[in-house]
This record gives sequence, structure tokens and C-alpha cells, in this order.
Amino acid sequence: MPRDAERTRRRLLDAARDEFAAVGIAGARVDRIAAAAASNKAQIYHYFGSKDGLFDAVFDDLCRATLDAVPMDAHDLPEYAGRLFDSYEERPWVQRLATWYRLERAGARPLDIVLESNAAKVRVIADAQDAGALPSAFTPVELLGLVLHLSGFWSSNTPEFDAAVDDVGRERRRAVVVRAVAALLAAR
Repeated sequence: MPRDAERTRRRLLDAARDEFAAVGIAGARVDRIAAAAASNKAQIYHYFGSKDGLFDAVFDDLCRATLDAVPMDAHDLPEYAGRLFDSYEERPWVQRLATWYRLERAGARPLDIVLESNAAKVRVIADAQDAGALPSAFTPVELLGLVLHLSGFWSSNTPEFDAAVDDVGRERRRAVVVRAVAALLAAR
């Protein structure tokens, strides 16, 4: 029976996602990833070249999935932020991987998908500002950064803050994100 290379690659990415989210790049072990994927270490090196290459592939996959699931609408940034919030709630590993990426890949070659996505979003926001559809109190890159950070606000706090707001439900958290972005847009 022939092996399905794409399924093996997908299992390795999924297992690596879970491992990296739990312990970061430095703490991740390729033998645990291979075992969780019902594969072997040789396959990791065959498909991804190294543990760092595997992390980059996981992060690239995460970015593509987020871009596909949550396209930006510059004419409704509050709802875009709400949909990003929803995405983070449904995929809690996203913010953990982003944190590990910031901590352990600082100074590494930026991923093209992230650069291209950010540049495209900044252009769309700039065009909407030029057309008068968005306020210009913030530059396009500032506005994008604020929207992105507000959308991830609830999933990127310290455990102590999380404990203080533990009784705040998902609907309220989403509403706070949407209202905060709307308030930004009211700042003309």
C-alpha cells in the first residue's frame, strides 16, 4: 500500500503545532513530534530540514489558515477584529505560537506570508483612509497594529489577569474587542 506523503506531512505539522504551542521551539523535541504523528524523525528532516524549518512551516501554515478563514474588510474593521477574536478562541494555539515566534525567532528571516499579508492590509487601510471610509487619526500601519492587538487582547494576557476576568464570557469578550475597535475609528 503506497504511503500518502501529504497526510504524513499534515500529521507532522499538526503534532508539531501542539508540541511547539506547549513548550516553544527550544523545548520541543523532534522525537515527541514524530511519535505523536505516528512517523519518525527522519521524515521531519526529509520534509522540513530541521526543527526550525518545521516551526517555520507550522507558523506559515497557521498564517495561511488564519488569512483564509478571516479575510480583512477595511470597511468593517470592528467586525474583522471580532472574527479574528473568534478565530483565536477556536484555535487557542495561535496566540501561543505567535508568542513563541516573537520570543524565539526574533532576528530570523521574516516569513514572506506575514510580510505580504501585512503590506496588503496596510495598502487596503490606506486606500480606505484616502477614500474617507476610515479616519486618519492613525497611520495605516498603526491602525492595523491596534486592530490586530485588540483582537488578541483576551488570549494574550498573564494568568493573573485571566484570573481577574475569568467570569467574563466569550460573547462579552468579543463585544469588548468590537467596541474597542469601533472606538478607535471614532477618533477622527
